[in-house]
Amino acid sequence: MKKTAFLDFNQPGFSIRSDQVMDARESNWHATTPFGIAVLRYEDANNLLKDKRLFQGTRKWPSHYGIKDGLLADWWQKMLLSVEGEDHLRLRKLAGPAFSPKTIEPLAPFFAALANELIDNFIDKGSCEFMSEFAEPFSARVITGLLGLDNELWPKVADLATNLGYVFSVTIKEDLPLIEAGLQGILDISSELIQKSRLSAKDDFVGTLLKATLDGKAITDEELLSLVSLLIFAGFDTTRNQIGLGIKTFSNHPKQWELLGENPDLARVAVEEIMRVNPTITWVSREASVDIEYKELTIKAGTTIHLLTIPAGSDPRKFVNNEFDITAERAPHFGFGGGMHHCIGHYVARLDMKEAFKALATRLPNMRVAPGDTYLPDSGNTGPTKMVITF
Repeated sequence: MKKTAFLDFNQPGFSIRSDQVMDARESNWHATTPFGIAVLRYEDANNLLKDKRLFQGTRKWPSHYGIKDGLLADWWQKMLLSVEGEDHLRLRKLAGPAFSPKTIEPLAPFFAALANELIDNFIDKGSCEFMSEFAEPFSARVITGLLGLDNELWPKVADLATNLGYVFSVTIKEDLPLIEAGLQGILDISSELIQKSRLSAKDDFVGTLLKATLDGKAITDEELLSLVSLLIFAGFDTTRNQIGLGIKTFSNHPKQWELLGENPDLARVAVEEIMRVNPTITWVSREASVDIEYKELTIKAGTTIHLLTIPAGSDPRKFVNNEFDITAERAPHFGFGGGMHHCIGHYVARLDMKEAFKALATRLPNMRVAPGDTYLPDSGNTGPTKMVITF
């Protein structure tokens, strides 16, 4: 009988990329945790992410901590991540044109110019604090640019999104006033933006959402507010963290950084390879909507299933050569989730990160992360909090 390991996600210093997790993967395709099942291998993560009987695993997150009413609880239940079934499909179809390559691709020159503008601010120094001088302003200004917000709003957007980000902390109840203040600020910005877009009637991102119809029915005001506010929150936090983790990965593989600088067209594959080996989202959560029989396991309805992106993305059964290689065409990673809840904003993220890494690698040769970098916990959503680079 195969050994099933227990992984204590609550243990101080627990890391998704630890030997303990990799040993557990070699023992069995899954492990147990304080929060349900952890899926460790590529094949099983791929199969289960596509299983329509699995709901989004974070939809009950605030209620687990007793937050069942109020601003956060109401917003959380109605956002795209929490809605299931036909309502979820309808919202995705309505939002699809705004997130399509046709809408997003014309922003590539803006993303490239933004990256180069930020690099101009520190290139003569030979070093910078990367998160505050590049990753954070780049990610926030991608969102303000995409939505047509005033450029000067980016520090406010960054602060509000950071405060709302405490929603994923185990101290969510204690942090609720800060979280709801961040949410209210984002909702206020979103409401004002939607009203301005109605008056301008442009074919920009929000204008495309406003015109969206399905079977003759337009998107509702409540749905529109939910989508725009979710984009401001999710688009900032994950991009900031993922760019920082990409720089750390390249610092550990200087030949790959040199290769990207010489061949910037490799940036598209580089983004995928970074997200395979060092994703900001270290697990994708799902919840069984019914009892499910999978292999030898009966997964009871209500069970939380964490699909661990790092052990799955380095599974030797799928990836014979796991070495970080920006020239390799790999099987898809799980950094954007998968199945019905595959990240709707993935094209924006892929495009803005591609332009960021092209500019950085071209202009900052011999880049290294200096000692002393600090990080969020290596579970859930992770990323650097402080990271000085030299070049």
